[in-house]
Amino acid sequence: MSDNPIKSILNKLKNNEISTDEAEKLLLNNLSESIGSATIDHARSIFKEFPEVIFAEGKNIRDIIEISKKILNISAKVLITRLNQEKLDILIKEFGKKIKYNNQGKIALISNKDEALKDKDILVISAGTTDIPVAEEAIFTIESHGYKPRKIYDVGVAGISRILNHVDLIQESKIIIVVAGMEGALASVVSGLSSCPVISVPTSIGYGSSYDGLAALLGMLNSCSPGIGVVNIDNGFGAGYLACSIIRTFSHPQ
Repeated sequence: MSDNPIKSILNKLKNNEISTDEAEKLLLNNLSESIGSATIDHARSIFKEFPEVIFAEGKNIRDIIEISKKILNISAKVLITRLNQEKLDILIKEFGKKIKYNNQGKIALISNKDEALKDKDILVISAGTTDIPVAEEAIFTIESHGYKPRKIYDVGVAGISRILNHVDLIQESKIIIVVAGMEGALASVVSGLSSCPVISVPTSIGYGSSYDGLAALLGMLNSCSPGIGVVNIDNGFGAGYLACSIIRTFSHPQ
C-alpha cells in the first residue's frame, strides 16, 4: 500500500475496492473522514509524512479499533499511544500479527507491512530506571518511523561518572533525547557534552517538591546550555516524533 493517501485512494478505486462516490467524498473533504466520534485526518501522511496517531487514553476501545481500521484503509500503519493493558489485549486479539507493542511504553503499532529499520544516530538516554517507560515510548515512536535508535539507561547526575563513560557515543550522535525526572539536570550535562540538538523530556518522577515533573520541566527550560529543546512532562511520544522530523528534514536531498 502506498504511503501517499491520494495514491492509495486512486489505487483502491482502480482495483474496485471503493466506489467512485467514496473516493470523491474523501478527496472533496480534504482527505478527512468522519465516523461520528472522530474525524480522521488522512492528509496527515502528506503534511507530516506519518499517519495520524491515536491517543488511546479516555477513548472507547471500539472507537480505537474503528479509527485504526479506517486509517489502515488508506495508510500503511497506525501508531496508538497511552494504551492500558486491557485495551492492548483487545487490540492484539483484533489485529493479530499486524500489531507490535511495547508494554513499558504503553504504545503499539499496527502495520500492513514490515520495514527494515535505518540507523540514523538517534540516541535516547534515561536518567533513572523509573524514567525508562517514558524513554521506551520515545524509542518505540522512533522505530515506528523506520529508524533504529540507540539507548543508554540509568546514567543520572547522582553518579556523574556513569554518563561520562558514554561521551564517545554522545558525541557521535546526530540527535539526543534525554529523559529525566527529579531536577532534570541530566539534559544540561548531556548538552554540554554534545554539539547536536538535545530534546529534553521531563518526567513526573520525584518527591513532593518535584510537583509531578514541574521542577524538571522548569529546570530544563532554564538550562544554560544552548541547543536544548523541551517537550511536555512524560511526553516520550512527542520527543520521539520531533527527533524523527528533524532527522527526516536534514536527510532529504537538497
